[in-house]
Order: sequence, then structure tokens, then C-alpha cells
Amino acid sequence: MTTIGAITPPHTDYAEVALRPLEPERAALIVIDIQEKLLPPIFQKEHLVRNSQLLIRLAGVLKIPTLLTTQYSKGLGNTVPEISSLLSDTSAGEVPSASSGQAARARPVTPIEKQIFSCFGSEVFCSTLKRLPGNRNTVILCGMESHICVAQTALAALRAGYLVHVASDAVSSRTEWNRNTGLERMRAAGAVISSTEMIIYEALKSSSTSEFKTMLQYLK
Repeated sequence: MTTIGAITPPHTDYAEVALRPLEPERAALIVIDIQEKLLPPIFQKEHLVRNSQLLIRLAGVLKIPTLLTTQYSKGLGNTVPEISSLLSDTSAGEVPSASSGQAARARPVTPIEKQIFSCFGSEVFCSTLKRLPGNRNTVILCGMESHICVAQTALAALRAGYLVHVASDAVSSRTEWNRNTGLERMRAAGAVISSTEMIIYEALKSSSTSEFKTMLQYLK
């Protein structure tokens, strides 16, 4: 077994987790800190925004509850409009169907404000996540920064017993090195490192459904 520094990657455990199918009816999407003053220096920020938008649209189509967070918004700004405009104020943070442009422009959802880097450091976040309908045992993560708030949220979710899927092309940091290091740390801890399209196609399961046809227009 290959050893990296003092860490021995848990290959067997990771393989077991990665083999499990992503079940959208048991998942929640967490959109972490995509804010006005944080975004400009982020590595490949255009990819992060576009792929986060795709995941939000997927959540709307499949009725996956979505939680949105901001880190010290007084100093770091609000969620960027490209993201906030796709989220509406519905019960438990669920987003409307992306097939309805009118619904997508509904009243913006109120982000969960935090100052502790991990989302699980917020009592409001934890209680909201626990109250989601449908016995949600899986979290899908996107946002920033990969090596700080995303990584700390992923590690806390794993400790709390959640299955964690990270969209590797929908998270980033100010440097490529820190983005990659964050992804490596999360994978070593047992998070499934995936991509936006992998998550979308795995959640949709089939090309024969109306949900797939709705999403296809955004994937071209």
C-alpha cells in the first residue's frame, strides 16, 4: 500500500464508499461561500460558478434540498448573483424546478451566515440539515475554498456519519495547489471525489426521463 508522508490512504474503505450509488432522494446539496469578495482571485472561478449552477439546477429538477452558506458576509460580501438568482426561498432550502424560468427568479433564499469555517460549526446549519425531509444521509459539496471551508465541512460531515460527494470541478481555492491539496485531504478521509457531470448523470440514472431532458439543455 502506498504511503504519502505519514498518511496511509484507506483504499479499501474508500473503494467501498465510492461503490455506493448516489441516491438523490437521500442527498442534500451544500453551496459553500461563493461570495462577491471571495470569488475574484479564485483559481478557474468561471468553472466553479458554471458547475455550481449546474448542480443547483439538478437539485431543482430532482427536488434535492439545497443549503447556501456565507462566511462573514459583512466583510466578504453576499453570494454572487449568478448563484443566488437560481435559489428561492422554499421550505428546507429546496430550489425550484430549473425548467421554470419564472420560478428560478423567485425571492432569493437567505444564506446561513457563519464565521467558523466548517458549516457544521453553525448551529443553524446543523439544525437545518437535520430537519430536511427524507432521511438525508448524503451531502454533495460545491463552493470555496477547497482547502478551508469545503474541506473542513467535508471532514465534519464524515465524522457526523454522512456520505460526502465533492464535485471537484465545482470547488476551488485561490491557488491550484491549495485546491488540489484540499481535494486530496478530503479523499484520504473518505469523501467521494467526483465531477459535476458524474454527479449529474449518476443522480439522473437514465436518458429516458423528463428530468434528464430538462437538464440536457444545460449540459450541451
